[in-house]
Amino acid sequence: MTAVITDLCKNALLDSAVAAGLNTTPHMSLHTGFPPAGGNELTGGSPAYARQPFTWNAAGSGARSIAASETFDVAAGTTVRSVAVYDALTSGTQKCWSPAGASARRAFAVIAADLAGNTIQSPAHGLTTNDRVLFWPTIGAALPTGLSEDTEYFVIAAGLTTDVFEVSTTQGGSAVDITAIGDGDVQKYVAEVFAGQGTYQVSTFTVSLPG
Repeated sequence: MTAVITDLCKNALLDSAVAAGLNTTPHMSLHTGFPPAGGNELTGGSPAYARQPFTWNAAGSGARSIAASETFDVAAGTTVRSVAVYDALTSGTQKCWSPAGASARRAFAVIAADLAGNTIQSPAHGLTTNDRVLFWPTIGAALPTGLSEDTEYFVIAAGLTTDVFEVSTTQGGSAVDITAIGDGDVQKYVAEVFAGQGTYQVSTFTVSLPG
């Protein structure tokens, strides 16, 4: 028997987590890769990039969100792909992260009939050509062989229908070769490319608990 955690309990857990670590001088950071790490955090620019301090709202409905938008200076030639939370202005310990501009995750599956065409099933997925997506394994499941976690993929036109899509490792490239069935979640995100110096705003950032 598996119990479901109520929102009341989730809220208490999230408030406790914030008190215990998420709220220890929290600072938001921007990164060029997945998962976010010290080696792919933004640098440079004029004005220079820097982590931004922020505060959390109280937990509600099993989630906890930032209290206000945060704006960052970004150097020319930079692509923002992920957002993270650290417990210090520099260095420190990473507490959580999200793909930039991420949509809600949606379930997907690759069945035996998909292997010949490298197609991916996800009813009413809402994806369009050139969308960037990530794939996530779910508890007790494995991603289809050929797809990897923490890897950027592009939706391609070939095989794209309301319920089916294909992906490539490059924009407009050939479909990834999927050689074994599996399932998990797919998530669209929005990378922002800065040809020149600019600013990047994080208007929403939410931590939630599954179950």
